Amino acid sequence: MAAKEDVKQRQIIEERARNISHNVRCTECGSQSIEDSQADVAILLRKLIRDEIKAGKSDKEIYKKLEDDFGETVLYAPKFDLQTAGIWLSPVIVGGIAAGIWAYQKHRQRTNVHIMALNLVRGVPLTPREKETMLDILTPPPPPRNRWWPGK
Repeated sequence: MAAKEDVKQRQIIEERARNISHNVRCTECGSQSIEDSQADVAILLRKLIRDEIKAGKSDKEIYKKLEDDFGETVLYAPKFDLQTAGIWLSPVIVGGIAAGIWAYQKHRQRTNVHIMALNLVRGVPLTPREKETMLDILTPPPPPRNRWWPGK
């Protein structure tokens, strides 16, 4: 009975160790987790993690120890603070700015069309560029060709 519990306890430790090891970057390889790496430092870190688990440490405590010893870059999921927030949110901010510029230009283009239409009604002559823009807007698109019946 004790042997089954011992085996089960070892399986739990191994599962926790593998889970933690998948979230820790190998300091020698950089692109692999310590679970996937065969570098000496990765082997030592895997042993350290198992020893810490056997000593009764929680996953958070183990991650904290690794971060303190090797720096924040050793973790694949760094903590979320002001600096990392700027890095993670910068694509969203840039996309929002680009969408805002695009929307402003579309609004301005529509407004210019209304002004040109008012100028036509008032009898104000259009510039050649304004004439071209009005023709582009007012000319209906060509009817779609029927792909199934040639000549129609």
